[in-house]
Amino acid sequence: MKAKALITSAHQKFSLESVELPDPQDNEVLVKTAYSGVSVGTEFALIRNKINWGPYPLITGYMSTGEVESVGSTVTEVKPGDKVFLRMSKARAKRSDGSECSPVAGLHCSHAISEVGGTHGLWKLPENCDLETSSMFVMPAVGYKSVDTSAPQMGETVAVLGCGLIGLGVIAAASMRGCRVIAIDVDPAQLSLAKRFGADITIDSKQQSISEVIKSYCPDGADLVYESTGIPALIQPAIELCRVDGKFIWQGNYGDAPFDFSFIPAHTRRLQMFFPCDEGYLPSRLTVLKHMASGILPWQDTVTHRISPEEAPEVYRSILDGDTSYKGTILNWN
Repeated sequence: MKAKALITSAHQKFSLESVELPDPQDNEVLVKTAYSGVSVGTEFALIRNKINWGPYPLITGYMSTGEVESVGSTVTEVKPGDKVFLRMSKARAKRSDGSECSPVAGLHCSHAISEVGGTHGLWKLPENCDLETSSMFVMPAVGYKSVDTSAPQMGETVAVLGCGLIGLGVIAAASMRGCRVIAIDVDPAQLSLAKRFGADITIDSKQQSISEVIKSYCPDGADLVYESTGIPALIQPAIELCRVDGKFIWQGNYGDAPFDFSFIPAHTRRLQMFFPCDEGYLPSRLTVLKHMASGILPWQDTVTHRISPEEAPEVYRSILDGDTSYKGTILNWN
């Protein structure tokens, strides 16, 4: 069937093109996309070759919402008309010249083909969920999963470096557990959002010394430190914010390239380390969507741009060229 997709070439050129999708299999579902959320972290790590999920050309996008158009003969969990949220499209779309696109994860497309369930499938959207905001479900779910894995206790002090969308998910989840949350970023707007999501203390690291401020609140160091920027150079100073017998969480995605950090500061603090930066998985995703629908997690406040697919190539070029204003961007495929 014919569809429209945002395509990235090996030369980092972006285009909205007509593509041909294969027919869904008996165990697959065809979904008409309503909205797809943009990840300026992982998607642009792929585009910049920091990580590699498949050969060019690429169709990126790993979170979306939409409506079921048709189901395969063996599918019983959803039916046409159901509203769903998706983690990946399996369809290997073909361009007009016959070349095949890698679906990484293929959801910036007017239609998607996926299976029900698994870590990269689709699921029925819970009641009262807004299709637009729900299309940004992955990043907060990653944050929720991280907090669940590292298990901060009520009353403990949590420091979060980086108040992007994953960091905000960490802040919200830690605050809900009754932790004292210290949010750290270079962007005053993100720090304002951090307060909205439950941060007790904010540190503008352009204006303040992170270590001095944290020491003033917890002289022995933070109980848990979540390094959420994905910047390797910040690992070492983040480790040094931890107290003895504390916990350090590698919350960012640091790519395929190896890098160094000093062993002794982590060793002498006897730190536990956690590596939870992954999918968020279904329990966290469903919790995030429940919290969005109820208003507990006002995720609509993180949306900075709502764009059409036709605008997407220019926006992606701007992001690639260094425009940092596109913090929370949603493509409207309606």
